[in-house]
Amino acid sequence: MAAIREQDISKGMVALDQWRKAADAHRGEPLEARLAFSPSGMPRNTWAMAVRYSLYLLENKAPGPGVEVRVAPWGAVKILDGPASDPHNLTPPDVIELDPDVWLRLACGLTKWSEEKDAGRISAIGERDDLSALLPLD
Repeated sequence: MAAIREQDISKGMVALDQWRKAADAHRGEPLEARLAFSPSGMPRNTWAMAVRYSLYLLENKAPGPGVEVRVAPWGAVKILDGPASDPHNLTPPDVIELDPDVWLRLACGLTKWSEEKDAGRISAIGERDDLSALLPLD
């Protein structure tokens, strides 16, 4: 299943751009402040579209069946080459779960994978549990 419907791609692009602009104002802040950043007042549907569009970008950047990236409640994609899902449970051997604010900070380059991982904000199971080479998304 696609991360975003084709007719919503332009909405997602605008939403991710809004999130990125909100994050840009915080780039010079200390790590603790950047790790806590979450734009207040942004509508829920904007967050959802930003997540879905950014997952779409990730999926296009690194297609494959080997790693599932989940950003609940708004989307999940499978990326990178590797073993496909177990036919009985459809979950690949590598799974990464992130909250939407964590994912968008990473996607927009406000924080780095290692910073979020060290702060305990990334749940990753499997050999390919580091997406730092794919982030931030351009």
